[in-house]
Amino acid sequence: MNLIPNYYKNRVALNVLAGSVENAKAIYEAAEGHVVVGVLTKNYDTDEAAIEDMKKYQEVTANGLSVGLGAGDPNQSAMVSRVSKVLQPQHVNQVFTGVGTSRALLGQADTVINGLVSPTGKVGVVNIATGPKSSQKAAAEVPVETAIALLQDMGGTSFKFFPMGGLKHEAEFRAVAKACAAEGFNLEPTGGIDLDNFEAILQIALDAGVKQIIPHVYSSIIDKATGLTRPGDVVALWRITKRLVDASELVAAE
Repeated sequence: MNLIPNYYKNRVALNVLAGSVENAKAIYEAAEGHVVVGVLTKNYDTDEAAIEDMKKYQEVTANGLSVGLGAGDPNQSAMVSRVSKVLQPQHVNQVFTGVGTSRALLGQADTVINGLVSPTGKVGVVNIATGPKSSQKAAAEVPVETAIALLQDMGGTSFKFFPMGGLKHEAEFRAVAKACAAEGFNLEPTGGIDLDNFEAILQIALDAGVKQIIPHVYSSIIDKATGLTRPGDVVALWRITKRLVDASELVAAE
């Protein structure tokens, strides 16, 4: 079982939600395999039900499963860790304080675990109080570089910068991307990303030199009538990704 996401040219993989196993298969094919498919623990009543169902998603995506919280819900943190221990997926979404638990339970260093940090309105500063209890208290605002180091201490792989509101926090996002590149840490921009702003957001991260990027594109490409992600929109995202990564590689070679 491959535990590492299938990054395009070792640089970018998409993260989108799947509304069914069939939808996951269609998404995986639309992105030519360069995707982790999100399934949320919040949608299940028990660990056992989540594990049984998520195994089906693993089968149709070559383990390209992203175990998700559900809109960054900190109350799902423990369930995500428990379920991920059994499933050994390629990608795990976690609140900041849940990263260490997930890494310890996984028992290996390959699976990507992101740590959720939020914008503060201050460039170069993020809020790390995103856990079940800490999110109910005053924000814990720390320099981006410190937040990265803390996540590295806990075995985290990447920053999940959420909620971005698309390009609402562009200056902050640029600072985060610059810091991630400098520290050799990965980045997962999340929140309000759609077909219109996706290119600009991915370009910022590529230009900054971030090693690996997993942009999350969720509600904007989900058909509200069916609850399924539109494979045609995933094709569009994949084409943009491929074009930008290829161009970035050419620039780097010059």
